[in-house]
Amino acid sequence: MKKNKVWAAAVFALALPVSTFQAQALELKVADSFPAGHYLVRLLLKPWMDDVTKRTNGAVTFTYYPNQQIGKAADMLRLTQSGVVDIGYIGPSYVSDKMPLSEVAQLPGAFETSCQGTLAYWKTAREGVLAKQEYAPNKIKLLFEVVLPPYQVVTAKTKVDTTKDMQGLKLRTTGGAQDLTLRALGAVPVRMAAPDAYESLSRGTMDGLLFPMESVVAYGLDKLVKHATEGVSFGSFIVAYSINQSVWELPDDVKKAMNEASEAIEPTACAQVDKETETTRKHLQDQGVSFEPLPEATRAEMKDKLKGVGKEWASGLDSRGKQASAALKEFEDLLASGGAK
Repeated sequence: MKKNKVWAAAVFALALPVSTFQAQALELKVADSFPAGHYLVRLLLKPWMDDVTKRTNGAVTFTYYPNQQIGKAADMLRLTQSGVVDIGYIGPSYVSDKMPLSEVAQLPGAFETSCQGTLAYWKTAREGVLAKQEYAPNKIKLLFEVVLPPYQVVTAKTKVDTTKDMQGLKLRTTGGAQDLTLRALGAVPVRMAAPDAYESLSRGTMDGLLFPMESVVAYGLDKLVKHATEGVSFGSFIVAYSINQSVWELPDDVKKAMNEASEAIEPTACAQVDKETETTRKHLQDQGVSFEPLPEATRAEMKDKLKGVGKEWASGLDSRGKQASAALKEFEDLLASGGAK
């Protein structure tokens, strides 16, 4: 009799609507390397998490580990793949050996605003070449991202007015495409994660950085720098949060909620990032950082030197069997069409 009751309960459970199981509480671990209060957490991550929780009526919640509490930026891909975290901030530049093609969105001179780069990268990384060639092989799925406004050269002492001023300058980069950019201009790339930049700059082992304006403030570097360039795009950086592919095997209604939250946050976050760039620029000026537009002759010379970086980048990866030229063409086409196919 007891066995019959157990069997009947099992049959009844299997017969329940799928939504009964989907409504069960789900808590996901999210980790990144950003300091508490970082503007990208405020504009991108937290609104997305709150939206997902709201869309699932509170069934899906998140435990957030900021400031490298679980691991450094370079470790986030491995930690997400292994399941230590469910969703990780995976900056492709920090794992360029695993995700070299993503740097297509970090080449110099490609776009002028965050939204231009963000919407183009979103398409290729969710549906196009990068989705197939990088995210799928790494067993992760992109959830949401933002491509930062074009990077500038920010220095502690040396004012950059000409290409000669760039010669020998030791500048922080994220590696990959940014290294090619600086070498094309005669500067010396120093590869490191953003949280390590303050110590190196304060000790004088670097002359400056390739950095977006907001991050200069977020990492306290506004206390150390004095000059910033304007008028040339020195590349960019991708801030991407991805989920472990096995974890992504979620109930359909949860997937739907996450996808809808992602589609909603993309244009909103990048627009806010673009807007805050101007606000941050004024703050830096108030802190004593000078913003002198590069002379027209310098802009023309730098842009000419940087023209070949994209082709050099693609050629080098093509020779290793990567589909870099295809990724570059797709990204350029998406930029031309406003990010939509």
